Amino acid sequence: MSNQRMSMLISGKVQGVYYRASAASKAAELGVTGYAKNLPDGRVELVAEGPQSALSSLRQWCGDGPPAAEVDRVDTTESAATGEFTSFETR
Repeated sequence: MSNQRMSMLISGKVQGVYYRASAASKAAELGVTGYAKNLPDGRVELVAEGPQSALSSLRQWCGDGPPAAEVDRVDTTESAATGEFTSFETR
């Protein structure tokens, strides 16, 4: 089965609560590649590529985030994977 790409914009209390580092750990556990980065407006942008089942699990995790996070919303778009990533990183 081919890989897919999922792009997410996570809103709420998601900066300064180890959201990116926790997301990177979860992504590594699921075997997906991509990145998570803080945006100037307080959201986190997360782009991940991998099998659909792994991306769905990551999306579900992103709705909760790490214990200190308070996620209000996760806007998600899906597309075909580009294969540009070799690991998952924080930016």
